[in-house]
Amino acid sequence: MDNSTDTPNRQISDFLLWLRVERGRAESTLDSYKRDLKKFEHWVRNQKLSTETLQESDVIRFLRSLQAEGLAQSTVARTMVSVRSFFKFMNVEGLRKDNPTESVELPRVPRGLPKPISETEVNELLAAVEGDSAAARRDKAILEILYGTGARISEVVNISLGDIDPHEGLLKVLGKGNKERIVPLGSYAMRALLHWLEPEGRGSFEPDQWISRNDSEAVFLNRRGGRLSRQGGWGVVKKYGALVGLGSRLSPHTLRHCCATHMLEHGADIRTVQELLGHASITTTQLYTKVSRDQLVDAYRSAHPRARV
Repeated sequence: MDNSTDTPNRQISDFLLWLRVERGRAESTLDSYKRDLKKFEHWVRNQKLSTETLQESDVIRFLRSLQAEGLAQSTVARTMVSVRSFFKFMNVEGLRKDNPTESVELPRVPRGLPKPISETEVNELLAAVEGDSAAARRDKAILEILYGTGARISEVVNISLGDIDPHEGLLKVLGKGNKERIVPLGSYAMRALLHWLEPEGRGSFEPDQWISRNDSEAVFLNRRGGRLSRQGGWGVVKKYGALVGLGSRLSPHTLRHCCATHMLEHGADIRTVQELLGHASITTTQLYTKVSRDQLVDAYRSAHPRARV
């Protein structure tokens, strides 16, 4: 290693700060990068190397060391993506003139398709919320918004009162990378949301004194009057999934997938679905909106002028 043994630490810290400030990465993403790069830094130190002079052959040796640990391909690939991003940062910042990871082939990770549940099963799930208690109103609104907008559970629990436009039927959500997008609220989701926001709903969960402004502005509250957490939102989904026998087949992500898949099956354009879900790449959307082979064949035969005699 070079004489400045603290250099990699400082470089990694600068990179993480850049990701937070310049790229707006979420804390969970930053934690993932930090874990990966600490592992890389430890290897670099043990090999008595320097991040300023590391060569492609060294990067390949690091990759092989990860594989030798028996780590999952997805873990190895994610770690290497973090390392590649770090060296790209060093190159942009003038700390290196090259990127030694640029030509290193990353492990290929099979991309599994999430399995949606049927429209009938979704309707049974939504119908499982019975009664008119404050908790039932809240839970109904959460489920309707998850399925109605395809939003992530983290996006839904982070909605604030000012993010709702009831006149236009629109909702502002904050997605990955702190990117805002506007999504439409269907009539069922809007009705459930407004029902929850009545004094008998959200008002029942409001405390005598708010602990923080973040809580007072939250749309969805827990019973203690604080903003509902991501884990709390998960709990709502799992509770009603268990009631209708969906069990492990259901998660907030399942409802996101169902929203996209069911829209596509009813004729929505994939670009529209991409915008709704907030995907940067349409390739990601295609994973959510795989149509069955029969649907593809039927659509082709009914629409292509040369498909039938």
